[in-house]
Amino acid sequence: MLRGFGQTAAAVSFLLSVTFACGVLIAAAHVVNQRFVAPVYDVVANLTAFGCAVGASVLLGHPVPAILSGVAILCWLVLARRTVLDRRERRGEEPRSD
Repeated sequence: MLRGFGQTAAAVSFLLSVTFACGVLIAAAHVVNQRFVAPVYDVVANLTAFGCAVGASVLLGHPVPAILSGVAILCWLVLARRTVLDRRERRGEEPRSD
C-alpha cells in the first residue's frame, strides 16, 4: 500500500510546483506592469491563497511549492503597496464638498 506513496508524493510536489510557478509568473507580470493596480479584493484573496499554500506545502514537506508560493506572496505585497498608494492618491484628487 505504501509502495506507490513515493510516486504519488513526487507527482503532488510536481503539480503543486507547476501551479505555484504559474501563480508567481502571473504575479510577477502584474508587478512588471507598472500601470496595473490590483483591486483590494484581489490582493486579499491572493495573499490568503498563497499564505495557505505555503502552510500546506510546508506541512506536506514540499519545499519547492512552498518557496514558489512565498515568492508569489512577495509579489502580492508589492502589488498591495501599489494599491494602497493608488487609493490614497485617488482620495486626494476627489473634489471635497464642504
